[in-house]
Formats: sequence, structure tokens, C-alpha cells
Amino acid sequence: MIVESEGSSQVRGVRLGWSASGAGPLVLFAHGLGNDRWTLERTGLLDWSAIPAVGRRLVRFDARGHGNSTTGANPLDPDQYTWSELARDLLELAGDLNGGTEARGPIDAIGASMGTGTLLHAAVQAPERFRRLVLAAAPTAWQTRAGQADMYEQTAALVEREGLRVFESMLAQRPLPPVFSHLTRYPSGLAVSDALMPSVLRGAARSDLPPLDALAKMAVPTLLLAWAGDPVHPVETAQQLAATLPSARLHVAHTPEELRRWGEIAVGFLNAA
Repeated sequence: MIVESEGSSQVRGVRLGWSASGAGPLVLFAHGLGNDRWTLERTGLLDWSAIPAVGRRLVRFDARGHGNSTTGANPLDPDQYTWSELARDLLELAGDLNGGTEARGPIDAIGASMGTGTLLHAAVQAPERFRRLVLAAAPTAWQTRAGQADMYEQTAALVEREGLRVFESMLAQRPLPPVFSHLTRYPSGLAVSDALMPSVLRGAARSDLPPLDALAKMAVPTLLLAWAGDPVHPVETAQQLAATLPSARLHVAHTPEELRRWGEIAVGFLNAA
């Protein structure tokens, strides 16, 4: 993981930390719940290093309350961690990194899990701001969201009672799908503090992907990357997105070898005319 610059941007009352690699048109990466900008690559789950290698400026950033990023005036308010609010952060950050208010041309962006939810909300709010999207590990949504939201609420209460170590222990004991069989360090440690994690989880519980009728109008070319066998990121969500978005293609990984190709697949999609 070659990092050429580190920085932060003041966005909507918070400071978002980021790392940049490569030079060229901007590609912004939004991570998942509880992660920081490097978690997925540090654990060997995903590898986006091919993107800066082909003439792109890849900027990975920490969402508010995660990693090196700060929180707003009311850090324990779950509403500031909902995907629609994180989308507003992302849009302002993209403008800052892409030359400021007067130069907010369309960019490419990659999301994973919560980052995928964030990007879909951002693209519905401002589709003209995006050229192409790569959306990995789409989370539970719509008819399957209620059960996941209830799990997040229960986990938030557990963390309040017993601390973050209990949650980390639960994650470590969760059986991994075969597509993750090559991993030796997954999941990695959480990148949210004990104090903030209940609010972050409740923000996720209050979140869902945009309504299908709104997504049906969002014509940004989109690559959907799903992995099989993970109920928290069901293939069915990606399939529904592929059937709804006007310009989408879907790739499903069933093996570690297929998962390792995601960086190459993403490059091919982003470099398409």
C-alpha cells in the first residue's frame, strides 16, 4: 500500500482524514461500518492498488467518527451517522478534493458496505457529481433491513453495557463464508471508540438504501461487486440493484480467486469510455 500523501478536510463541522495514492482523475473510496480507510486492504479482503497504478488519484477517507476523522457538535447523536448524512459529507469532501466549489466535475467513486450505502445516497442526491460508481458488498436493504437494524440496536445496547471488546469477540467468532477462506486476519480491530460505537450502530439501524423508485432514475454507470455466502451483505441486494439501476452490471465472487480479481475488474470498468 503506497501512500503518497496524507491530509484532512473540514467538512460540515467535522474533519475527515484521508490518504492519497497516484495522480490523475479523482477516485474516492468510502469504507464500511466500524472500519477505517485501510481495514479491508490491511486484512487482505480487497485490494484497490491497481487503480492508482493506471493513472488515477485514489483517495481513501475515514467517515465521521471512524479512524482519524472527528465527529460533529453532538457526537452521540445517531442521526449524524446515517447513510444519507454520510453522503452529504462525501459530496462536500469530493468538492474539496476535486478543486473546490467551482470545479466540482463528475468523479469516480468506490464504496464497500456502509460506503456503498453512502455512495448510493450521494448519487441519488446529486447524480451529476459522479461519472462511474463501483459498489462492493451491498448491505441488507429494503425488505431485509428490519432484521439487520434490530441486530444493530441490540449490539449498541450490548456495547454500552459491556464495552467494545465483547462486540469484537462476537465478530471474531462469526463463521466466515468460503469466499473468505484465504483470510488470516479478518475481521480486523474496529476503528470506532467505545463511546461512539453505540451511536454509530444506531445510525446504521436508522439507515437503508434509497427507495427503488429513486434508484431507477439514477443513471450513473455502476459496477456491482458481491461476494456469496454473507447474510450481512446478501447477493440478493446486489441483484435487486442490478435489476433496478438503469446502467449497472453485476459480478459475484464465489471463491477467493474471484475476489482477488475485483481490483482488476474495477480498473477495467473505470477505464471504459
